[in-house]
Amino acid sequence: MATIRDIARKSGYSVTTVSRVLNHQKYVSPAAKAAIEAVIEQLDYVPNSLARDLSFGQNKNIGVVLPHNDHPYFNQLLNGIMDAAFSSGYHIVLLPSEYNQTIELDYLEQLKRKNFTALIFASHGLALSVLEDYTRYGQIVCCENPGQHHISAVYSHREPAYLAAFNYLKIQQVTQMGLLLSRNSVQSPTWVAVTTAYQQVFSCQPDAKLMIGGMRSFEDGYHAAKHLIAQQPTLNCYFTNGDDIAAGVRQYHLDHQLAPPLLIGQEKQLSSLLLKIPTIDHHFFTLGQKAFAVALSNHHQICRFESEFILC
Repeated sequence: MATIRDIARKSGYSVTTVSRVLNHQKYVSPAAKAAIEAVIEQLDYVPNSLARDLSFGQNKNIGVVLPHNDHPYFNQLLNGIMDAAFSSGYHIVLLPSEYNQTIELDYLEQLKRKNFTALIFASHGLALSVLEDYTRYGQIVCCENPGQHHISAVYSHREPAYLAAFNYLKIQQVTQMGLLLSRNSVQSPTWVAVTTAYQQVFSCQPDAKLMIGGMRSFEDGYHAAKHLIAQQPTLNCYFTNGDDIAAGVRQYHLDHQLAPPLLIGQEKQLSSLLLKIPTIDHHFFTLGQKAFAVALSNHHQICRFESEFILC
């Protein structure tokens, strides 16, 4: 592949003069311009747009770090980001991580090398302190409450909606409950928010034997119900991290001639509307739109959206 130095050598002009022609700058004689353009065409030279953008400080790539994309949270968030990006002239680059800290650190190093204008972390395996350390190299937006860390953030305030949902279940006189979560880990802000709200309402910690992480789909909900019913045949209430997951739980009960359980879903999916399952709307699409806007900003910002418990 031809380089700018090849053009300079073949045309007989300096690299600086060739660069001026390539970047449509002034101070190049018509004769020099014609000669250089003839060599460019002869060599079929194609400019390196990334290198050119970096030289002018015009990188147009926004990286979105996703652990996976098979949960409505990430789908809705990404849809909001893409919607905001369409008319902006910026490119959205998906960066899969599976919560692998080594991979996430590599993305941060790419931000340091100016491969990205900004990074949006939909979720992360690295500590917030590590993300904070890299904010010196470019805008970083996390999608959770950063607490004392100086990181721009756009997040849903989930706790009041969780409290409303658990209080609703308490009024229904629920005494035992399956908790189906995305990550069954103290490192997960969602896990912490759910278990904290549960303890406030029921004055005890949830039963660890009735908690399952890794829930992403209808099939996951179906198999989780099978597992929990085997342990606790009388279990008839589930708090889930997605409406489709709740629908899977419901279907297992129906398929095995069990009474439909009391369910709470999340994300306001079509399944909650069709099956009339109470749900929690975290407004992730709008959150994604705002995350993109903050990513383009050079200023530290904290934006909070209020989650909403919806009784169908």
